[in-house]
Amino acid sequence: MGRVWKVLTRPLVVGALVVAVAGVAFGLYWFQPWKLWQDETVEEGLPQAVETSAPPTAAPSETPSPTTGPQTLASGELISHEHATSGTVKLVRLADGSHVVRLENLDTSNGPDLRVWLTDQPVKEGKAGWHVFDDGQYVSLGKLKGNKGSQNYAVPNDIDPARYTSVSIWCDRFDVSFGAAELDRA
Repeated sequence: MGRVWKVLTRPLVVGALVVAVAGVAFGLYWFQPWKLWQDETVEEGLPQAVETSAPPTAAPSETPSPTTGPQTLASGELISHEHATSGTVKLVRLADGSHVVRLENLDTSNGPDLRVWLTDQPVKEGKAGWHVFDDGQYVSLGKLKGNKGSQNYAVPNDIDPARYTSVSIWCDRFDVSFGAAELDRA
């Protein structure tokens, strides 16, 4: 009976081992815990003009002259949500009439699928603010280039930035805000 038991349990042990290894591999892929210890610093200057993927629509109502430099239309300070986050967010109109969201002195944790979102939702402190940004309208401006530094994100030409009131560093994988800033109009 002992020999039969060994023969019968061997496939179960091997199967359990295969399932456990697959589970660990999936968990590592999904959570990417090593990113918590990896920082990526990106330092970009403010661009003079931005090319966006969407074709230009109607001319902006307040088109600056070509001799006018970048103009900050709104700004705010990042507050922490899921992860400690700090820095300044600016909505900037460039001399050519295009817009960028600029993150300055950003400092947050790295994550598996971080995005910069322009949203119409209010910024709430604490856990109340972690999940609100996908409840309303938002525009993903792309993957977060780095979790530290100063960087620019082009606003597509067919988006009216005046319709949006906040910016979130959004983890798309877990549907949670790492941090966000209310945009106070200048």
